[in-house]
Amino acid sequence: MTRIERLGINGIYPATVCPLNRDQEIDEQALVTHISGLDPISGIKGFLINGHAGENFLLTREEKRLVTRISRQSVSDDTILVCGVNSESSAEAVRYAEDAAAAGADALLIFPPNSWAISASLEMIVAHHEAIINAVDLPVVLYQAPVSLGPMAYSHEVISALISLPRVIAIKEGSWEVATYEGNRRLVKSLNPSVAVMASGDEHLMSSFIFGSEGSMVSLAIIIPEVIIALDAAIRIGDLTAARNAHNTIYPLAKAIYGVAPANLATARLKTCLKLLGRLDCDAMRLPFRPLSDLEVARLTQALIDSGLLTDGTTQSLSA
Repeated sequence: MTRIERLGINGIYPATVCPLNRDQEIDEQALVTHISGLDPISGIKGFLINGHAGENFLLTREEKRLVTRISRQSVSDDTILVCGVNSESSAEAVRYAEDAAAAGADALLIFPPNSWAISASLEMIVAHHEAIINAVDLPVVLYQAPVSLGPMAYSHEVISALISLPRVIAIKEGSWEVATYEGNRRLVKSLNPSVAVMASGDEHLMSSFIFGSEGSMVSLAIIIPEVIIALDAAIRIGDLTAARNAHNTIYPLAKAIYGVAPANLATARLKTCLKLLGRLDCDAMRLPFRPLSDLEVARLTQALIDSGLLTDGTTQSLSA
């Protein structure tokens, strides 16, 4: 019996970053520390690795294998690893999926190729997913992209087709718009109630959780894991006061990281927050990304202060 068969997919999954050193090479020990420091926290079901926050679009095939292998070795036997698969080529995506399975992943998150933001037919989208599903005997999580990304944000027709494919067990619902989230969730549950719909719009988590969610796969959970877990738990028992308190911690961080243009600096901002909190020694990114400006760092510092994680240069504990 697999971990997912034994434990189910539902739960909270931090989406990890990929620590680099100043030479822009993977810092293996920092990656171990990053993941193993989060793994024991009560309420974390598993991790999303090699996702957008993990810079999957900038890593080589061997580096993606390395991240998966290190991640598997750094967590407990009951921790579920969902590994992102992101490629413009279906054939290459199949190779990444095969690598992930061999290195210890429990499920695959299939990202839409970036070129689909220009155009993608239903047949093309289904064929890409089928190629991966037919090649690797692992459960699959779909990725619903933000509504701003055109065809990458799947229509109801596309969602309906994809959730009928074999071994599709969940959707990372990142529409980043609560009305669309609700509509997509209602559609999925009407067609296949067993498919988990997992919220991933960080500053919209409270609203999404109220509409219903089987958990969440979010990068903000690497910074405030207990707060995300507490929000989910509060909504499930109907404690709106506790939910609002958690949301008020989440919101300033989410806006500072994801709500400021350009949006593609989100991963760099996550790394800088971890560095400011003393949880990451180096916040380097690969070219073409450059170090964040002093203004950006000041904005993130203030967001950490507003969220109660940083006070006069003093960091609070991971469980703060």
